[in-house]
Amino acid sequence: MVPSLSPADCSVSPITFTQTSHSTHSPSPTSLAPPILPPSTSLHPMQTRLRTGHQKPKLLFDLLTVPQSVETPTSYNQAIKYESWRNAMSAEFLALQKQGTWSLIPPPTNKPILGCKWVFKLKTNSDGQIDRYKARLVAQGFNQEHGINFNETFSPVAKLPTIRILLLLALHRNWPILQFDISNAFLHGDLLEEVFMKQPPGFVDDQHPQYVCKLHKAIYGLKQAPRQWYTKLTQSLVQFGFIFSKADPSLLIYTKSTVQLYLLIYVDDLLLTGNDSSTIQSLLHMLRSTFSLKQLGSVDTFLGIQIHKTTNGLFLHQAKYATNIIASAGFTTSKPVSTPITLKPTKTATAAQPFADPLLFRRLVGSLNYLTITRPDIAYAVNSVCQHMHSPTNADFLSIKRILRYLQGTKSYGLPLLSGNMQLTTYVDADWASDSLDRKSITGFCSFIGSTLVSWCVKKQVTVAKSSTEAEYRALSSATSDILWLRRLLAEFGLSQPSPTSIFCDSTSAIALAHNPVFHARTKHIEIDYHFISHHIQHGAIAVHHINSLNQTADILTKPLSPTRFAELRDKLTICSSNA
Repeated sequence: MVPSLSPADCSVSPITFTQTSHSTHSPSPTSLAPPILPPSTSLHPMQTRLRTGHQKPKLLFDLLTVPQSVETPTSYNQAIKYESWRNAMSAEFLALQKQGTWSLIPPPTNKPILGCKWVFKLKTNSDGQIDRYKARLVAQGFNQEHGINFNETFSPVAKLPTIRILLLLALHRNWPILQFDISNAFLHGDLLEEVFMKQPPGFVDDQHPQYVCKLHKAIYGLKQAPRQWYTKLTQSLVQFGFIFSKADPSLLIYTKSTVQLYLLIYVDDLLLTGNDSSTIQSLLHMLRSTFSLKQLGSVDTFLGIQIHKTTNGLFLHQAKYATNIIASAGFTTSKPVSTPITLKPTKTATAAQPFADPLLFRRLVGSLNYLTITRPDIAYAVNSVCQHMHSPTNADFLSIKRILRYLQGTKSYGLPLLSGNMQLTTYVDADWASDSLDRKSITGFCSFIGSTLVSWCVKKQVTVAKSSTEAEYRALSSATSDILWLRRLLAEFGLSQPSPTSIFCDSTSAIALAHNPVFHARTKHIEIDYHFISHHIQHGAIAVHHINSLNQTADILTKPLSPTRFAELRDKLTICSSNA
């Protein structure tokens, strides 16, 4: 028998983990000799292994001698067989008890009772070594009913440009960058509604097996859990003296005399930078007294983004994540290609047939989409395959294979952050009626602070443009909206932009329309965009300039390109190898 897990201070005692009984001594694998067979009287000519005596020896193992598995279990029944996962479940259960997450009560009448399950995750370091075995008890919140056991659910998370700008600010001012997360973050949130849940598998109270858990604290899986955690954390920070950023509510700012601190929240992962070490230590002491901090130290990996210091600044990349995507798709031995998308799609008899495994297609697309956080060079190609997730074809999967083959040769590529000039500039472009199915245009723009790329966008336009001028003008309007937000955010970081932000566009007609109220039959329906852009030109927020199409950096975000042109624009985006 494996010893039961019995926390000393728990009001709910876990049940005993049991396995099939075995002898005291665990036998080693044993080979069984082939049996002696009687003479066969069958006249059938087929010779089987049973007849010839060439049976493969059977290997008998004692379950208690099976080595610890490094594979992640998908169910409680799989995890219970291994000590590492049993310990992980016990640690999670103790944390729940310590937080006073629930109390056991008789099942209420006419109240929905949620189920729960264990979810397992094998945490690894950036070098791929096992860090820890993590078990999480998750409520089955998909059965919650609005107005009964949940109401509001929205919780902000940090925008990715905000993360890049925070790192760039700390680099520019030579401030330390600290990262930390909070253990069992969601368990700190206080529930406002009555929520009932079944007792967790493996930890059912022996004396009251029919009782249910009345939740006092939020738990993972509940719809309102992220919101309640965010509220709990920000309340503590506001009491310390932080205020919310108006541009990004997940950014909190502390300003007192000459002291400046910036704290960025992404669920339970936090980034902190500032110019006063004593205030930082006071803040960390306050957080430790309320929450359980872990992984405190200089920034290394944040949200799966590996952050390396270089002689010139910082380098952001997702090489480990890209390697995992390629391995999961079975392309570790594939031949690299020079571009992530072909100039002309493949047309074969089977290309239009539905892809046999749409779940695999969607999983790969989702993974590739997250990879674009540091790889804008694949943003257009990933945007193209994202449009076919509802009903992928064989041709669509070939497009994914092309992206994976491109990544095979560029796994170490990433985004450098360089200090220096902090002036904001933007490049914007559009590809008119590029989609042959719906004839909608593609908008692409990218924004730099100095020589550092901080924001970019690839997006299909909502409506069909009647002319290339209209498509470019729509793209210019989208880029202006993003610039205005970036200018507000930079002002809160103390990086105000006193001069108008330069926008580089290669369409002379769109630029003319932005400066002059010339409306006729082909442009009068975009008058709202004109007033929006013209207003900010007149007020000095933006300045639109013409640029030659050959120098248009945003061109890589709107269309497939030849290998030479693609490599040229990728260099302009500053995407390069970590070994460069």
